[in-house]
Amino acid sequence: MTRQIATIGLAIAAAAVSTGSRAGLSATSDEVHGVAQSGGRPVVNAVVWLDSHRPAPPSDHKRVVLDQRNLEFSPHVLAVQVGATVEFPNHDRVFHNVFSFKDGKRFDLGMYPVGAVRQVRFDQPGLSRIFCNIHPNMAAYVMAVDTPYFAVSDAQGAFTIAGVEPDTYRYHAWRPGGDEIAGTWTAEPGATLTVNWP
Repeated sequence: MTRQIATIGLAIAAAAVSTGSRAGLSATSDEVHGVAQSGGRPVVNAVVWLDSHRPAPPSDHKRVVLDQRNLEFSPHVLAVQVGATVEFPNHDRVFHNVFSFKDGKRFDLGMYPVGAVRQVRFDQPGLSRIFCNIHPNMAAYVMAVDTPYFAVSDAQGAFTIAGVEPDTYRYHAWRPGGDEIAGTWTAEPGATLTVNWP
């Protein structure tokens, strides 16, 4: 009897996985591995994203932080899904005034002291250049993308995008000081996405 129940349970689970696969759902999340390069050299802080074939699901509301420490923003480049709220804590011993006026999300958080935190919701896609009105050497970038498939490259130019189903995608890439580039790429087992700037 116990063996029959276990067999029925396995059959139901298998049917559920099969149904999910037919509906275009992946039983496991696939990772896209890639590298960003310029002139054959790795590009750090490149934002790479894939267009979603379906309306992007809402952001999972993970805590996203653009810190202020040692008179610098950290990280220098941040990528978020549209709708995400970014926290701007002040961990310096001086006042800061975080703002973005030129493009993307426009805001001015005013002056605030050490230990204080301000928040901004990035509700539209695009690049926001972030500065401090008191310390002109401080600069950062926030790229808001309307897709759950995105990543920022590390010091070796490598990046990983999670949860990508096998398919053909339009990709985009941007880096500080460079133009946005785009292309078409097919995600399949073992494939690597290489993004090249001239």
